[in-house]
This record gives sequence, C-alpha cells and structure tokens, in this order.
Amino acid sequence: MAVLAASKGAPGRSRWGGWADGPKRKGTGFFRAEKVDGKWWMIDPDGHLFFSNGLANIRMANMGTITGYDFNDPEVRFIGPEELTPDDSVDIVPVDKKYRASRFLASPLRRQMFEWLPTYDDPLGSHYGYARETKRGPVQHGEIFSFYKANLERRYGKDYMATWRKVTIDRMRDWGMTSFGNWVDPSFYQNGRIPYFANGWIIGNFKTLSSGDDVWSPLPDVYDPNFVRRARLTIEQIAREVQNSPWCVGVFVDNEKSWGRGDTTAARYGVVLDALSKKISESPAKARFTQMLRDQYKTVAALNAVWGTKFASWEEFGAGAVPVQLEAARPDLSRLMRDYGERYFSTVQSELKRVMPNHMYMGVRMAQWGMPEEIIEASLKHSDVLSFNNYKEVMHPDKWDFLNAYDKPVIIGEFHIGATSDTPFIIPD
Repeated sequence: MAVLAASKGAPGRSRWGGWADGPKRKGTGFFRAEKVDGKWWMIDPDGHLFFSNGLANIRMANMGTITGYDFNDPEVRFIGPEELTPDDSVDIVPVDKKYRASRFLASPLRRQMFEWLPTYDDPLGSHYGYARETKRGPVQHGEIFSFYKANLERRYGKDYMATWRKVTIDRMRDWGMTSFGNWVDPSFYQNGRIPYFANGWIIGNFKTLSSGDDVWSPLPDVYDPNFVRRARLTIEQIAREVQNSPWCVGVFVDNEKSWGRGDTTAARYGVVLDALSKKISESPAKARFTQMLRDQYKTVAALNAVWGTKFASWEEFGAGAVPVQLEAARPDLSRLMRDYGERYFSTVQSELKRVMPNHMYMGVRMAQWGMPEEIIEASLKHSDVLSFNNYKEVMHPDKWDFLNAYDKPVIIGEFHIGATSDTPFIIPD
C-alpha cells in the first residue's frame, strides 16, 4: 500500500485521465464523443482527448464459490418478479436465518474440495450467501462462500470494503488504467478519482424469443409492453446509482445478446422465425410481424406468391407455425429483423435520454458470434458509441473491416491479454 500511495500514476494525464498536452476541444462537464482530425475520440469533461482502457468485473459479484450445501426450503430460491439485477451481478444474496435449519449436504464431492469452511456463527460466517441459479454445471443452485471477501476482511479488518475500494483505485491509476471497464461495482460510482462505465440488465417476466442458439439467455420480445416497462425500471435504477456523476463515461445495457449466428438464413433470422412459429394471441412479436406483412402484401394470396406458402387467410397465418421457404422469404425476414432491432435499441435509447441525458449510450457489447448486419445498423442509429467484445489477438480485417463503412465511434468492451508462466507480475502490498 505504501508503494501505491507514493505512485503518481501515468504522466501527462488530465484529472479525468485524458491527454493533458494533446489537442483541446470544448469541455461540456461530461464525457462525450467527437471526431478530431478524421478520427473519433472520447472527450473528457474538461475537453481533453480521452482513450479508455481498464479492467472489467471489478466487483464483489461472482466472487462466491459453491460449497456443496443447499437448503430444502424452496423459498430460499425465490427470485422476485420485480428484481432488477440478475444473481450473478449482485454482491451476495444472504441466507436468512429461518432457512438454515433445512441445510443439507447436496454434493459431497463439491464439499471435499475445501479443507475448511467456517460455521455461520464464525466471525467470517457473514460471507456466506446463496446462488439461486447458475448458468451451467451439475449444481444448479446452492450455498456459496466468498473466500475473496473473507480474505479481504482478514487483511484489512472490519472496514475492508472502504480499504478495498481505495487500494483498487490506487492500483488502477498506478498501472496506467484510465477507467474502470464494464461491470464495476456500483459502490465505485461516486469515487471521484477514476472514470467508469455504468451498466444494467433488462430482466423480468416479459415474453421471450429464441434465436436458436441462445448463448446466455433467450432474447426479449421487445414488442411486449412489459419489456418496455422493465427497460424503464432498469435504466431508472442506473440513473439513481450514477446520480448524474461526470465521472460516468457512458452506460452499457445488456451484454452479448444472441441476435443470430452465422450466415445461413435460419441461423441469422432465428429470432424472427421463432416469433412466426407462435400464435398471434400469445406473441406480441408475431402480432407486429403479421401486421407489417399485411401492410406490405395487402392480401394473403400476395404473400403466398412470394413465400411459396398456402395460407387461406391472415387468421390462419397468425394461428401458429409458418412453413417458410427461407430463401424466398429472406428479404422480408431481414426487414422484420431490422424492425426488431430498431424497437430494442430505440426503447433503451429513449429511456436513457429521458433520465440520463448527459451520458452516452454505449450499446450492448455485441459478440462476434452474434451481430447480424440488421442489428448493427439499428444500434448505429440509436447508440452514441458502437460496442463489441473481441477475444482475438488482433482486429482481423476480414471480420472487422465492415466498421469502415460506419462513421461512428467504436469501443471494445472485452478483450484478453494472455500471460505465460515466465511473465513477472508483482502486486504491491
């Protein structure tokens, strides 16, 4: 800690981490984007050019380890319909004392991984929690223990969180980081020393659609009024956490959604095809797509002539599965996909502009395996910055040259720099 306290950080930086001696632009009091000499830059609140680099996931969420124990009482697994943050993005969901009597050993193999676990009455027992759901693996839910938080308390004492936040900021500045990456703990939002990106998830009991390859989760039915309501509630929560702080560079909402993978018609437009397979009475997306097709073709016979289908009426079209001849329908599937993307991004943008007008919308951090052109172009219209995650050694031209056609700033939300066994890496005390 003494080494960090003596560190002055990287030289030549503005108080925001911008390029102090570089070209100066108009300062607006908040971060923004501007094209300077033919290149897009972020501009810090005082007008300095700003290049963001930082570590993602600096938080207490996802720090719990499944212990092998669980609880028989099903109420411990209850997820309220109005919760705004998924389990893997909250600190620790505590286990209420009333459930502990139902604790049992669910996975002896998992328990054998640990030489020691504290009792709940132990001074470190406060670091127990519960994972109400897990993404994958043999254990779907269960008790967790945060060894990370326990070790921080061992190291720094009862006020370990405040010390952790200070040491973390000191360390980032000493390493030359200009910002926190995505998913930084909201307790850093008012730190006043290093910029950050705020984030949120639109979750809830709105209707969903499948792209056919749902990596993290199904896609929302963006035409469901409850999706709009949940987007509003999520973004209002982000606004409450940020408190209009000028240290917030911008906001990411959602992450790596499975918009569509591959170039085949079925893979690329899976979300549209899933909507078309449903009953119009059960799917707001099917209702919207049906109306768009009725507006275009006027008669179901005209649709049949193009799609190669044999519907007797629009009512039959809306009643369930649509046996689409994919290549014949591809232009229409693309148009419906574009409308879907427009509805998603315009919904998020409008809510952000309403409650966070001073902060940039950074998009949805698309993954290379899920970024159809229609979705990118929808993001282009409604985001201040395009965001992508890229786990490759470079930005391969055959995959990324398409960005040259878009006059828009771009940020890489996630990447990875590997280290070999002979790479020295020393963390100051």
